[in-house]
Amino acid sequence: MRIFAPAKVNLTLKVARPRADGMHPLQSVVAFADVGDFVEAKAADSLSLTVTGDFAEQIGRGDDNLVLRAAQALALKAGRAPNAALALEKNLPVASGIGGGSADAAATLRALNDLWGLKLSNTQLAEVGVTLGADVPVFFTGAVGAYMTGIGEICAPLDLPVLAALLINPLKPLPTPDVYRAFDDMKLGSALITDTAPHWEDEDEAIAEMRMLGNDLEPAARALMPEIGELLSELAGSDHVRHAALTGSGATVFAITHDWDAAETLADEVILRHPGWWVAEAMLGA
Repeated sequence: MRIFAPAKVNLTLKVARPRADGMHPLQSVVAFADVGDFVEAKAADSLSLTVTGDFAEQIGRGDDNLVLRAAQALALKAGRAPNAALALEKNLPVASGIGGGSADAAATLRALNDLWGLKLSNTQLAEVGVTLGADVPVFFTGAVGAYMTGIGEICAPLDLPVLAALLINPLKPLPTPDVYRAFDDMKLGSALITDTAPHWEDEDEAIAEMRMLGNDLEPAARALMPEIGELLSELAGSDHVRHAALTGSGATVFAITHDWDAAETLADEVILRHPGWWVAEAMLGA
């Protein structure tokens, strides 16, 4: 069983001030990219995990590994031993705001659901997924995009126009808890968030809405990592870019380009200016 684990791009992200329990209500339009990781599962007498790919060295194999935790959580629900030989091809940078770990967990649940013949529905898999992280359920919506509310665990499928894009990450750690602490210290956030999902007819409407709604975590992320602001300024001055913003808590920035050729040209320019950064052309909502 080989399952694709797509990058998740937050095209918009509105975040409220924290609730009494410290969690932040949010609303976000999410698009899935055609770049990501892969999870494979084979029958075995015990649970094991091998990791390959560009970012394999950044993945721990301990109790906090989301792939192993997903296997154990699904086995617990199924009332069976978590026996499987798992392999993760880690192509996405770690802690980069594009949901790589959550995507890997969701792909693991899918792979093992098939391998073990459990026949659980997407809804049932999402219920297991939410025990692993609030944004794991979004990968079970079965659509090219999704609308996330609550603290990210309430997800509805969303149709989106197909967008050519470039994903860029400076390959410096920017932990999500640090961004949220800075967000709170800066007293950012909306007092009230509407739960109404948007409906974007075409690319022009999508970009207009993205510009209007933005990403509420961006000021906090930029304060912690100035490279984000510098990169966004660069992209704003590019003829190839229609819109650029931070995705999630960062540090990945996405740039919506005019077309695929523009994304490839922009990639060459960014790589020339920033050698060593992670740069990937992607189609969003495809």
